[in-house]
Amino acid sequence: MWGFPVLGCALLASGLLLRRRPLTALAVLLGGSVASMALQPSALQVVVVCVVGLEICYIAVTRTRRVSLTGVAMVGVSLIPLLEVRSAGSPWGGGNVEPAMALATIIAWLIGHSIRQAQAQAELVRAQAAAQTAMAERLRIARELHDIVAHSIGIIAIQAGAGRRVFDARPDEARDALAAIEATSRETLSGLRRMVTGLRRADLEPGPGQAPLGPAPGLAAIERLAASTLEAGVKVDVDWHGSREPLPADIDLSAFRIIQEAVTNVVRHAGTGQCQVCIDRQDGQLSIEVTDSGRGGSGHGGGMAGTGYGITGMRERAALLDGDFSAGPRPGGGFRVAVRLPLPARAR
Repeated sequence: MWGFPVLGCALLASGLLLRRRPLTALAVLLGGSVASMALQPSALQVVVVCVVGLEICYIAVTRTRRVSLTGVAMVGVSLIPLLEVRSAGSPWGGGNVEPAMALATIIAWLIGHSIRQAQAQAELVRAQAAAQTAMAERLRIARELHDIVAHSIGIIAIQAGAGRRVFDARPDEARDALAAIEATSRETLSGLRRMVTGLRRADLEPGPGQAPLGPAPGLAAIERLAASTLEAGVKVDVDWHGSREPLPADIDLSAFRIIQEAVTNVVRHAGTGQCQVCIDRQDGQLSIEVTDSGRGGSGHGGGMAGTGYGITGMRERAALLDGDFSAGPRPGGGFRVAVRLPLPARAR
């Protein structure tokens, strides 16, 4: 008669303690179960076995292996007093509640332990994915900084050297070189400001009182790139084929950066006054080719024959967009950089 109230109180107290003190909660449940079965054994055996199994499963999922095994040991100890209170009228026959509880406890612990291992594995996968994302972002930032700074510093160095050589003999040309240095420096600072501001702000939309950020460069800025390179003493002939419709932002930026880096390598390493840029958009892909007739592979490209990261950065940009990249000396002399970037269906 009193078995149900006793078990009910034990369940209530165990439920209140389970989250903060799971072993104490299990002890309360086991004590109440033994008492309730002593008072009303025949009707409560199934309930006791099920509830104990659920608590063991919960502890195995939410606590360490040591704690959960301690709970299993507590269930094993509680079987000793159950041997003294078993009833001949139980559904399993005399004394069969002990093996049933032992079996249920083992199965519940195995289930809970498996769930905990699955959760740990999922957490490990999430951590690895987060680490890979962070590394990819660091590489992207490194590529952007390299492309922005390497091109501009190369032009500034050439203009500064030219201005120094003609400073006394041809002041007008020296002033032009200084003007080119100033323009290139301002453009570089603008690009760095855009990148740093983008890194420091989660929302790139300008807030109240803030100036909007300039757009990221794309193929539309090729003519400006050619003009700045001409001031450094290298003429860039740009040859367009196919459609000039807007490209997806990631492809547009990567295409511009690849051309910028290839042209920078011509300025710094090729020892020639001219290079050709061919842009071809058709058949669902964007093809880019930058060629020159300079010194070829000797120190050209920073990352292939040199020690820089130019070739590596261009190859990584192409790979991230599932494109093809090749770079190397031309058979007839000079150097060639070729890239093929597939276009998504919406851009074709």
